[in-house]
Formats: sequence, C-alpha cells, structure tokens
Amino acid sequence: MSPFALPPLSFLVLVSLVNIRYTTAAPSLTDDSHCGCYLTNGTDTRYFTQHKFFDFRDLEKYAGVPDILTDIDNTTNAPPTSDYFTSPDWTNTWAIQNWNTSGHGARSDASVLRYNSPNNVYIEKNADPDNPSPKTWMTLRTGRLPDFQTAAEIESMSKDHLYQYLSIRLLARTIGAPGAVTAFFTYLEQPTVQEADLEILTAGPRDVVQYTNQPSVDDDGDVIAQATQNATLPDGLEWTEWAIHRLDWTPTQSTWYVNGRQTAQIAFQVPRDPAQVVLNAWSDGGQWTGKMSVHDAAYFQIQWLEMVFNSTTVEKRDGEGQAGCKAVCSIDETPQTGKPVMLFDNAAQKGVSRASGLMVWVTTGTVLGMAYMSWA
Repeated sequence: MSPFALPPLSFLVLVSLVNIRYTTAAPSLTDDSHCGCYLTNGTDTRYFTQHKFFDFRDLEKYAGVPDILTDIDNTTNAPPTSDYFTSPDWTNTWAIQNWNTSGHGARSDASVLRYNSPNNVYIEKNADPDNPSPKTWMTLRTGRLPDFQTAAEIESMSKDHLYQYLSIRLLARTIGAPGAVTAFFTYLEQPTVQEADLEILTAGPRDVVQYTNQPSVDDDGDVIAQATQNATLPDGLEWTEWAIHRLDWTPTQSTWYVNGRQTAQIAFQVPRDPAQVVLNAWSDGGQWTGKMSVHDAAYFQIQWLEMVFNSTTVEKRDGEGQAGCKAVCSIDETPQTGKPVMLFDNAAQKGVSRASGLMVWVTTGTVLGMAYMSWA
C-alpha cells in the first residue's frame, strides 16, 4: 500500500475499537505552556482548553488545626487560617465563604442554622506515624455547636469567572460523625438552579455516594428519579478511605468515577449554562442531612485537586478546545499526578508511533472509540 493511500474501512473500525498501545509511543511529560488542549478518557471523551492543579500534600509551613469558634460573630468574621489561603495560587481561583442561612437559604426542614467560616478551611499535618505520606492535606470541617452548625465552603473565585464543562478530580476522604454532608459540584443559581453533584452523607452507609443533576425535586416535592443515583463505591471501598473522585461534566451527560471506575452517569437535565465549582462540608439538622450531636464534627480532607475545563473568561488560543488543536495533552495518561503528558503534536509529530509509514495514537485504559491517525 502506498503510504499516502487510506487504509480499508475495516482497518479503521478495528483501530477505533481495539485498545492498542505501542511500546515506543509512551506519552512524554510536558508542561501546560506546550499544550494546546487536553483530551480526557472515559465514556465521553472531550477536549478542554485549560488545566489547573492544586497540591496540598507538602504544605507543612502552613499547617495548623484551629479550634472551633463557638461565637457566631467570630465564626463569620474569622481570618484565613494561614497565608496559603491569601496567596495568589489560591485567591486567583478560590474564595472561602462566610455566608449563613439566618436570613435566607435555609432548607424548609432545617433545625439548625448554618454558618460558613474561613476558620473551618485549613491545612492539616498528617499525624499518622505508620502512614506518613502525604505530609499534609486540606481539610473542610463542619461541627455542631449548641446554637448553630459551623461549616466550610469554598467556591470558584467569582460569578464572572465561570466554567463551561469540565473534568474535575480530587484525592479525598470523608471522616467524622453522622449528620454531615461533604460535597463537590458545579453550581449555577440563576435563572434556575443547575448542578452536577457528588454528595456524601455521613449518616448513610459508608460505601454509598449520591450523584445528582439538580434540581432533583419537582414542584410537588417529589424526587425526580431520572435526576439522581445512589451508587455503591467499587472494590469494597468506603468514603472514609482515600480515593480519587472524578466528575466529567459535558454537554450530553454528567459522569462520575472513583479510582477510574465509572460509578454513575446521568443524561437527564445536564447543566447547560456556565457555572461555578463548589466544595463544602455542612449540616442543617434536617431530614436529609441528619442531625449531628452537639460537639461532634465531620471532615472533608483533600490531598490534591485537578481539573481541565473550558472557561468563559479565558481567550482561546488558536485551535484550542477542539479536535484540531495543534498539541494535544492528557492528565489521564501521565505517570506524575498534576503534570500533563503530550499525546501528540500535529506540527512536531510528537507522541505518536510509526508503523510501516502509519502513525497511530489510541488512548489506553478503558476501550474508547477514538483514534488519531496521520500518514507520513
């Protein structure tokens, strides 16, 4: 066959369906400045334009666990717990919340007011001598006090800095007393609520996570079955154990994974408009969260957080966010968390294998219906 002739259709079908790795085609580590776009794996492969990685595993100089503040005014007006949360690395993306439900936002069955506080977001040192790695992690804390529930929430920086589809992953666990919720999700309040949620209920079974495209309740207060799934964690995992939780929000569906295993997928009322990203730990003493005992607490602990995304405020470089971008990277194929690899570079012909004049790159891991081909 001439190297310029197209292969027969049967070969194209075979390549697109079979999971192939050429040993000479290992993707090479790179940095974001060399990436035109990022291609995810999974059941709905997508291109994204931007990448961010937040690593909380080696921040000992910022570590310290603050006492829970028992006064409402002090709780609301607390300063950040360390200089890390005032650094540009943090403030360019995230804002720690101090709003409360005393004036608005309380659920109809809530029995206790919720007060978010910067005092409940902190860097914590690993005190386990038998498992000293990582050195630190970020903790979001919620605790029950006699007069209110102290809580933690972080939101992406501004309602003007929104995400239009993303793949977000975090290495995390939830520990502590029953009666709390820990969660991460996309969020848009107006004109109508739109969310793609992962929520852990500490009053529920330790191997179950709730996934939802909001709203999940109709005007009569009935649960919309198509909008939510309660899923069992794979491989006998419990949410008290460290695991990589992932949400892929795409135009057609919300898909969730744990340690690379798909746990849920919801195509019903997928969020469609640009949104913020929110992480929190809270309770309101209602029927859904459960009622935490006074002086008990629960913790959402995160070693790292990574996302690839499209943003409404970032001007796209030439060809980004589409299959035609010149340099395609991956955060899935990398051997080093947080650092992308180059899958292929259309200009430099990097990251591809050459076999009898045919260069082929196919994603590995799960079988995906996607292949990149070029002829020399």
